[in-house]
Amino acid sequence: MSAVAVGIGPLSPDEVVAVARHGAPIEISPAAADEISLSRKVIETLADDVTPHYGVSTGFGALATRHIPAASRAQLQRSLVRSHAAGSGNEVEREVVRALMVLRLSTLATGRTGVRLETAAVYAALLNAGLTPVVREYGSLGCSGDLAPLAHCALVAMGEGEVRDADGVLRPAGQALAAAGITPLALEEKEGLALINGTDGMLGMLTLACHDLRMLLRTADVGAAMSVEGQLGTDAVFAPDLQALRPHPGQANSAANLMALLAGSGVLASHRSPECTRVQDAYSLRCAPQVHGAGRDTVAHAELVASRELASAIDNPVVTLDRRVESNGNFHGAPLAYVLDFLAIAVADVASMAERRTDRFLDPARNHGLNAFLADDPGVDSGYMIAQYTQASIVSELKRLAVPASVDSIPSSAMQEDHVSMGWSAARKLRRAIDGMTRVIAIELLTAARALDMRAPLQPAPATAAVRDGLRGDVPASGTDRYLAPDIEAAVGYVASGRALAAAESVTGPLK
Repeated sequence: MSAVAVGIGPLSPDEVVAVARHGAPIEISPAAADEISLSRKVIETLADDVTPHYGVSTGFGALATRHIPAASRAQLQRSLVRSHAAGSGNEVEREVVRALMVLRLSTLATGRTGVRLETAAVYAALLNAGLTPVVREYGSLGCSGDLAPLAHCALVAMGEGEVRDADGVLRPAGQALAAAGITPLALEEKEGLALINGTDGMLGMLTLACHDLRMLLRTADVGAAMSVEGQLGTDAVFAPDLQALRPHPGQANSAANLMALLAGSGVLASHRSPECTRVQDAYSLRCAPQVHGAGRDTVAHAELVASRELASAIDNPVVTLDRRVESNGNFHGAPLAYVLDFLAIAVADVASMAERRTDRFLDPARNHGLNAFLADDPGVDSGYMIAQYTQASIVSELKRLAVPASVDSIPSSAMQEDHVSMGWSAARKLRRAIDGMTRVIAIELLTAARALDMRAPLQPAPATAAVRDGLRGDVPASGTDRYLAPDIEAAVGYVASGRALAAAESVTGPLK
């Protein structure tokens, strides 16, 4: 895997995902190394100044009025990191911590934070060695950045705290750094503050979420197409001229996907005749492009916000381009918090529609001739009755997760930090929501594949047949009832891995 160069310019979302999720190696560009060194000279000049400078020769937050003598400043930085590494709860996922670290390194590389080059180099070395600091679930208010999560990472750079090594083994940080040949940092003026004052946790989770949702929304189109087909619906409503009457780009793309997925369907062709008395399909079938498309447009907006944040240098105080050191409020997480909450709303609604399509398959009053609950012998067998219960429980949870976190604020630091974004909380619940959406889509594919089996000898479209057949490699065709949970988990893996989408695209080419 080729190395990702961390330079003065922003990382791309794909580069963040490559480092965070796939372990791509990183290197600091020569231009970034030069800029880091130049800005460090500014901080060193201020350190010798008799005038107090925030973060260099003062305390922090509500304690910023105290001037710290030179002899105590190294202790000041160590104490800052140790005291702020106050997280609690479950460990945060490896990919999130790695995203957080590479994004903090990206800001260090801009030269706007005033750290030494060796400080940035330790972060690069930790990432390349596969050493992941243990970061806890709770502790960030999303203002002054993601303080506690970032502090846990800075603590490890100092050789303290805990890490998971490349094999996932929990180890003391000092021991793991020594084994990797990494010398722990002895922080100097401003460096502790520069390592913890950023929106990197929120941004990392937003970047990963947008990446995943791009895939999942296309997979949702696959599930919708299989449901339209299995429920003897029509693809006529997805025609381009009808979609053009309402020119939302996401809607047009979703409708085009549905047309491509359903092309050549023998099931649809079987009821395209004057004898068919159905005038129009239920909303969950007919309006799929409108809902899935709105989800796409929401992701597009979130990606725009993320791109701006990726191009940002978040710290307080910051070394400006003309070498001034200025306090600012750029660490406030509101821009990220809003779109993280917005995405959770879209996730909940797309999943809710998928659950409604599944429910139609199970009801003999609405499934157009299929067995009740798609059971082999209804009454003796329950079929997919309880799979829909599982979907419903997830969708109910997704609605709760869609309640915005960003409208909340609890003042902190003796009222110095009197308005906070709660963006970290918004990001954490979005990750849980995306997992739920994945499971809901997987159950729709599971039931839709069963319905297409039951429509035999009618043949589904080549694309939907490829998805069904791929699923059959993990989940055999249904007969009498069997232990259902493993089938559901196998379907979840099929969706989450991208294999369901890949099966469809092997026929259609890339979906939009």
